[in-house]
Amino acid sequence: MDKTITRSNISYLLQYGKVRKHTDTAAGGVRVDLDELAAYYEENRAREIAWREKLGDDLNWDLSFDRCTESETTKHVHRLHPYKGKFIPQLVEYFLDDRTDAFKTGVFFRKDDTVLDPFMGSGTTLIQAAEMGIHAVGIDISGFNCMIVRAKFTHGNPARINRSLEEALAGTTAFSCRNFDDDYDRQLKKKLAQFNKAHFPSPGFKRSVHGKPEEERAYGEEMLERFFRENASFFAKNETRDDARLIDEDGMAVFLAEWFNPRIRQEMACYLRLIDEVPDEDTRTLMRIVLSRTARACRATTHYDLGTLKERQVGPYYCYKHKKLCTPVGSILRHLRKNTRDTLDRLEAFAALRQEVEVAVLHGDSRTIGIPDAVRAENPDFAARIAKKRIDGVFTSPPYVGQIDYHEQHAYAYELFGIRRRDAEEIGALSSGTGSAARQQYVDGVGRVLSNVSRYVRDDGNFFVVANDRFNLYPAIATESGLAIVNEYRRPVLNRTERDRRPYAETIFHMVKE
Repeated sequence: MDKTITRSNISYLLQYGKVRKHTDTAAGGVRVDLDELAAYYEENRAREIAWREKLGDDLNWDLSFDRCTESETTKHVHRLHPYKGKFIPQLVEYFLDDRTDAFKTGVFFRKDDTVLDPFMGSGTTLIQAAEMGIHAVGIDISGFNCMIVRAKFTHGNPARINRSLEEALAGTTAFSCRNFDDDYDRQLKKKLAQFNKAHFPSPGFKRSVHGKPEEERAYGEEMLERFFRENASFFAKNETRDDARLIDEDGMAVFLAEWFNPRIRQEMACYLRLIDEVPDEDTRTLMRIVLSRTARACRATTHYDLGTLKERQVGPYYCYKHKKLCTPVGSILRHLRKNTRDTLDRLEAFAALRQEVEVAVLHGDSRTIGIPDAVRAENPDFAARIAKKRIDGVFTSPPYVGQIDYHEQHAYAYELFGIRRRDAEEIGALSSGTGSAARQQYVDGVGRVLSNVSRYVRDDGNFFVVANDRFNLYPAIATESGLAIVNEYRRPVLNRTERDRRPYAETIFHMVKE
């Protein structure tokens, strides 16, 4: 099949019931059927052929980077915090590095250049530039996005940073153990594990319902009812449990009250107080991101709706992600422990790769910001460099029209840390829709951004804008911003989300000043 298949690939397929497991008792290992494995990959190949027919032949399929493993596309600090709508580092690297091929015939950035991302998001362009020895400026309207990126660039005494994070973890753990009883959660998880083993055997059940959503839904609902029926006395005995008996939560706002259970709110309030005791601001920023990442995973919702928050979930439910009965997270401790250690590991991995470059993270509106003055406020030497040499080019991905409300996806963090929201200033927000008025506002907004930042880019600089231009707006945007589109690189985007794997094509517009 001209495909390299690793032990890790096969392990994944076994875990999710894509192929069957055959135990080789003589050797003590596990085997798979080669014909079954080939059939699985042949089905994937047929799907890719169908995608090609739908998306067109003018796409560069190598730029899908579908051969990259998840660990490669989420390497080191790129996965420091979840963020919807970001591009993968391999795409940035492709356009920033000095390699050429039949598709990309020129070199647009070189080591020691400066690249600008006026829609910085979670900072993928800045992180990848730092790996490649390229200086970078990022701008974002979201204060929380800026916090994420600053946390990724945390530097200083590693031992001191580790000690601060470990002490906060230990302090929160001690607080929780003193004040909360885990007996109910332990009993519930034990009952769920026993029930799931009997009625949702893995990976056999996953395999049996693959491609049968209606059968899966009906069986899941039936088993959930059965679980509640068989454990009615247990739930009746525990229905008056009171976890909201402790400290003042300092007026935690509406979102937090709705989407987090009382115990989790108390634990988060404890961790916030411990952050305030740390003297170093960079370390405090990093700790806030650890807490935010933890909070996101601990909201009172189903595992498969963490990104959408459709309905509050307070008890056991059938989980379409894990194909068994699950229950919402009851405490932040397990996630906080995992995220603390994972954060430290990712910072260490990035520190080994990042080069000595200048980086500026600017909180502001890219339509109007004066870049040299804003950079000067935090890094005068870098501002002087920009004034002398100017910015060499842009690599960015503006929001897509009517697709994501970027502030809302982190609503819990804005309330948790008291960050002012600027939703009304978002370009292309989901709440604005995709009608003709919204499209014109989008053209005006992105056009104003590119027009403003181009003042600080060299006259021969290159602008790369990644977009899903389904409404064909970018020719007008280029005209609005005084740029000319000189090339269009089209690529497929595969496996969009866990529950929506429909592919689409996006375009990387290469623009230059007219």
